[in-house]
Parts: sequence; structure tokens; C-alpha cells
Amino acid sequence: MLNRLSWRKTLRIAGIALLSSAMLTTALGLGNTPLIEAAGTRQMEFLDRGVVAVKTGTGVFVSWRLLGTEGSNVSFNVYRDGTKVNASPITNSTNLQDASGTSNSKYTVRAVVGGTEQAASAAVSVWGNNYLSVPLSIPAGGTTPDGVAYTYSANDASAGDLDGDGEYELIVKWDPSNSKDNSQSGYTGEVFIDAYKLNGTRLWRISLGKNIRAGAHYTQFMVYDLDGDGKAEVAMKTADGSKDGTGTVIGDASKDYRNSSGYVLSGPEFLTIFNGQTGKALSTVNYEPARGNVSDWGDNYGNRVDRFLAAIAYLDGERPSLVMARGYYTRTVLVAYNWRNGQLTKQWTFDSNTSGNSGYAGQGNHNLSVADVDGDGKDEIIYGAMAVDDNGKGLYTTGLHHGDAMHLSDLDPDRAGLEVFQVHETPSNAGVEFRDARTGQLIWGIPTTKDIGRGMAADIDPRYKGAEVWADGGLYTAKGQKIGTTLPSSTNFGIWWDGDLLRELLDSNRIDKWDYANSKTVNLLTASGVSSNNGTKSTPNLQADLFGDWREEVVWRTSDSSALRIYTTTAVTDKRIYTLMHDPVYRLGIAWQNVAYNQPPHTGFYLGEGMSTPPVPNIHYAGK
Repeated sequence: MLNRLSWRKTLRIAGIALLSSAMLTTALGLGNTPLIEAAGTRQMEFLDRGVVAVKTGTGVFVSWRLLGTEGSNVSFNVYRDGTKVNASPITNSTNLQDASGTSNSKYTVRAVVGGTEQAASAAVSVWGNNYLSVPLSIPAGGTTPDGVAYTYSANDASAGDLDGDGEYELIVKWDPSNSKDNSQSGYTGEVFIDAYKLNGTRLWRISLGKNIRAGAHYTQFMVYDLDGDGKAEVAMKTADGSKDGTGTVIGDASKDYRNSSGYVLSGPEFLTIFNGQTGKALSTVNYEPARGNVSDWGDNYGNRVDRFLAAIAYLDGERPSLVMARGYYTRTVLVAYNWRNGQLTKQWTFDSNTSGNSGYAGQGNHNLSVADVDGDGKDEIIYGAMAVDDNGKGLYTTGLHHGDAMHLSDLDPDRAGLEVFQVHETPSNAGVEFRDARTGQLIWGIPTTKDIGRGMAADIDPRYKGAEVWADGGLYTAKGQKIGTTLPSSTNFGIWWDGDLLRELLDSNRIDKWDYANSKTVNLLTASGVSSNNGTKSTPNLQADLFGDWREEVVWRTSDSSALRIYTTTAVTDKRIYTLMHDPVYRLGIAWQNVAYNQPPHTGFYLGEGMSTPPVPNIHYAGK
């Protein structure tokens, strides 16, 4: 019997075209609703055409999505106020500059399949700026038990289609001004999670209550369609006194477990699944991994016990699972759950304390990544210097210990499979390392004598194939060749922004281009009136391919947090790539981006100079 990949290869050899169910229905003029679900494909959210139009000095820039279920046979017509803009169907891109467009124009896009136009997208108006402003409702500030006043700013955000209309909503965490790192004592204000439509309509507010401390390591909120109904759920850790989006209290609102240092080291801990459209709590269970003895996690005052991570992973290769985790400096525990048919069921637990797993202790990062690294169609969790297989068993541990930054993608397209670039706190012969994502085998490493806090990977120099990586005063190729000591301006985030395949640099409120010939950065955008988050990390609220073509949007809060601004590029490109949100590795990266020390998302294929045609994602739409 042929496996899935084998029969696909056989059909291609026989000259038989392969279409996803969505492509078949599009070809038949039935829109984007699949006739069937192909076995073994990944459930993915349905997205609309995502048309965006922006007024520029030379007319109007128009951009739209190519869906992951659409092939090279799909072309497009663009209409301004009912009149077609392009002379012939557009085949080589998903954007254009309309010199005759005005601020009052309205645009629609129609796919063309087999010479036949499909239904028009929703009509969109023209933005006057290169950003969309989403108004926010700022929570009222307060005062802690020891008399310290605090206010709120919009912190990490995520994206998900909460109501199933094919357009993303934004889910925002409100951070009090007295939020704390786990190493710092002191009371904090309450944490709130809001959901907003892109027009600023607030769908709900979840209040986490006094028994959830505020800080980057405490609340990791996952936004994803876990049950396949076409609408995303929201999952996070809760406690006595948390309140869902309908005002219903979880647990006992009268309890206050904060000690005199502001830590919460006693009392029940919960995991709650919320309805993404209403914020209603659907299921609440005891949080696992449980706290147990505080000192079992590496100290006795509350620092390491409350280091949480979370992710979404397709552990069966077809449907998403929720993974909640605790600990990485010493003991490390990950627990996987499925949310199906209104039931939350535990799938497995990985614990470094389990016999045979001792080598996995102390290997976790302040972040993680998820990808199918071993080619079996099922996802693994890359948890810093270690990896957990889809079945909850340890896949490998490198023994290089904890680190602050990690990047996983096809960083070296000349090698088979995916690679990991990671920096470590513990000095070693490979404190800066480039490894095989499947086996953990070191490909090359740089000796270090100190804590390396930052490291970045992106293709920024077309003279060398693959991603460049930089950290600790060195800029290297994917092969480990040192090509400079002057580093790009950002070691935080990268973003696909302009018209070429190289990645740009994202840091604070600016986007820069690496001038590789002169080893300097050139500014492309400096956003005024906005602020970044998370201290020296200088991260945006969110970076994701939220609409338009395959280039990414960046979301910053206004300096007073009265709104989120979603900035989009207006650079014309002749590069045609399907929306990055239909690439499984990238989409899961958007889900985990808000976790602890935020890291930029990466694709599961090499996206850069000299890239091959991206692989067709093996997906079907949920809820359709």
C-alpha cells in the first residue's frame, strides 16, 4: 500500500493534477467550501481574500491573499468601483499599484480559474495611512494592598478568527505598570484579556483576578480553533476569582493567596478553555503540571515554579492539540490536551523527573517552537535545548542548557530538513549553536564564555544562500562562515516587508533594511506615536501575516494604549507566495509568539533569496 506521499508522487508521475478539495470547488465555481475532507490533511482556518487598499503618493496600493488551497492556475482581477483595473488576469503577484485610485475608491478582487471569474471579495475602502487603527478600551488602574498605584498598557496580542467570518480578530493582554519578572517581589495589578474586531468592537473581557500575578512568564494565552468548528477558542491558566467574558466567576472569588512578597504560591490552579466569540468559560480543570512543592522547581521563593510556556501542536498530524508547560531551569513538564466535542482530555505528560528523562532537566528556553521535524506528519515541540516527540516521549536533548532566544525553520536549504539556531546562558563550546532540528546534532557552534542573551536568524544577505545568523558580535552564514563583526540593528525580530525575498529588521518602533554591501542598516519605517513592549526586548504587540499578500503586518500600541495600529507594507512585489498563515509552522508560530520572551515567527520552508517554490500545504478548512 502506498503512503500519502507515495501516492501523490505516483499521480504526479502519471501526469494527473492534484487539487485540494477547496481547489476543486473553486474550479467548479462553488467558492472556497470544500466538497470533502481529504484524509491526513491538517485542519486550518478558512480565510477570506483579505483585501487591503492604502492611499500612496502615486495612487492606491492594493494587496490580497493567495490561499494555501489555491494553486498556480489561479489568477486575479482587481476592480475599482466596479471597473476592472488590470488589462489581463494577474498571474505573477497578489498586489498592484493603481495610479488612478483615490481616497474615495472601493476595491474588490476576483479569482480567475480556467478563464472563469469567481465571486467577488468583500469591497474595501482605502486607508488614508499605511496602518489600520483599532480602538481599545483601557482598563481602569488601581492600587495594590501596599498602596502602590498602577495603570495599564496593551501588551502581547494574538490573532484568531473568533466568529468564523474569515477575518482575524485581535486578542490583547493588558499589562499593569507594576507587572513583575518572577525574580522580583511585589504585588501586581490584575491581568485582563480582551478580544476585538478590527473595527474596534470589543467582544469580551476576561479578568484573571488577584490570584494570577502579572508578568511575561505567568500568562501564556493560546488562541486557536481546537475543535474544528471554524471558530477559535482561547485557553489560559486561571485561578480562584478569575472571571470569564460573561461575568461568571471561576472558583472562589473570596480567596486571596498572595503572600507578603506578592507571589501566589498556594491555592488551586486551573486551566480554562474559553469560547472565543463570547469569552464564556467552557471547561475548567486543575492546571497540570501542578505546582507541588515550590522548591522542586529550583528555588524556594517563587521564581522558577511559575515559569510557564504553552503551544499548539498537531500531535496526530491532523487536528490541533493544546500543550501547557511549566519549568525549564531545572524540572521541566509538558502536558498535552485535546478539546473535542466539548470535552477536554489529557493526552500525555512529559516530565524530566520521570526515570530516563533526567538529561532533559534544565534544557528549556524562555520560548519554544513547534514543527514536524522528523517528517512523520506529526508535530514535535522544540523546547529550547531539547525536543519532545508527538507521542510525549523525549526526542533528544543537547545538554547545552537554558537560553533566551531560538529560531527554527529551513535555515539552510542545502540541507535536508529543518534547523535550529539557538543561544545559551551557560558557556560552552557551542554557546551559539546551529543544529539539526530532528536529531539535535550540532552542525556548527561558537564557543562562549558568558551568557548570550540575544540571537537572530533571517536571510538578510543574498550573497550567501540560506539564513544569516548573528549573536555576540558575530554575523555568520548558515554554513557557519563568519562574514562580519558589525551586527544588524535588531537582534530581536525580523519581518518580510519590502518587495524582495530578504527579511527586514524589526525592533522598537522601526523597520530597517540591512545594507549588506556596507554593513549598516537603512531605515524603511519609523512609526510615530507608537510604543513597543517588554522592556529591552522592544517587541511589537504582534507580528503576523494578517491580511493582504504574503508580507507581514506589525501591530504596535499607540503610546497611550488607546488603540492598536496594524501597519502594512505598500511596496509592490512581483513575488507570489500563498498567505503565510496557511503554512503550519508559521501559523503555530503566531500562536506561541506571545509566550514569555516573544520571538518572531518563521516559515516551515526556506523563504529567502534563491528559494524554491514553496511546498503546497496539506490542509483543509475547519468548519466548512
